[in-house]
Amino acid sequence: MTLTIAGLQHPGHPGDVEANLAVVAEAARAARARGADLLVTPEMFVTGYNIGDRVAELAARPLVDEVARIAANEGIAVVAGLPERLPDGSVANTAVLVDASGTELTRYRKTHLFSDLDRALFVEGTERSRVVELHGVRLALLICYDVEFPEPVRAAAREGAHLVVVPTAQMEPFAFVAERLIGVRAWENQVYVAYVNRSGAEGDLAYVGRSSVAAPSGEVLDALAPDDGTGLVLASIDPAVVEAAQRDNPYLDDLRLDLYPS
Repeated sequence: MTLTIAGLQHPGHPGDVEANLAVVAEAARAARARGADLLVTPEMFVTGYNIGDRVAELAARPLVDEVARIAANEGIAVVAGLPERLPDGSVANTAVLVDASGTELTRYRKTHLFSDLDRALFVEGTERSRVVELHGVRLALLICYDVEFPEPVRAAAREGAHLVVVPTAQMEPFAFVAERLIGVRAWENQVYVAYVNRSGAEGDLAYVGRSSVAAPSGEVLDALAPDDGTGLVLASIDPAVVEAAQRDNPYLDDLRLDLYPS
């Protein structure tokens, strides 16, 4: 069993939920036509990311339900980045996974907040990403800055993930993260990593694009070039490749958990 994943790179429409949902729906149709089983959007794509207090206002909408309708209408699973209003009124930077019937499988709240930009808008998540199964592939969600720490990807790999999906809003001057780190995270854990970034500009942020999917070998299976503003990255995720890679390069087995238990 394999899973074909499509990552949407796009500048989005800051603060315009209807326009962003229309982009997701169009991308879902295009991804499905190309054989994809799962579409992934960038971080906070449904509303926009660097839009200040409008994030909290827009989080009051039933955004997950709107994403779920697109997934069901287009017949493709979707990972969408969006703000989530919590019971106490605070807002989390969240990624949600719904399957092709529109059923929510999991949601993850960003645990590592980046600078005052994140901290002014969001509360940090308090739980690790949960590994769930889609089309026979076990996957975990992280968001942007989370993947820059070794521990979250390692934790997902140790819990059996074949694929780590990372909706992202990576900006200048950090293009080296997209270019150099993602393949390393895949290699050191022998898992696939899908890094799906924004492009263009939003407020004072210039996003670096460079979305990619890396294999357990560290090889980049598909990527968008620095000057590619909008597009899809596609790759096939094969659990057998992960199992073989972890057998041949047993970092997870050889890790000294007595010295490094976390």
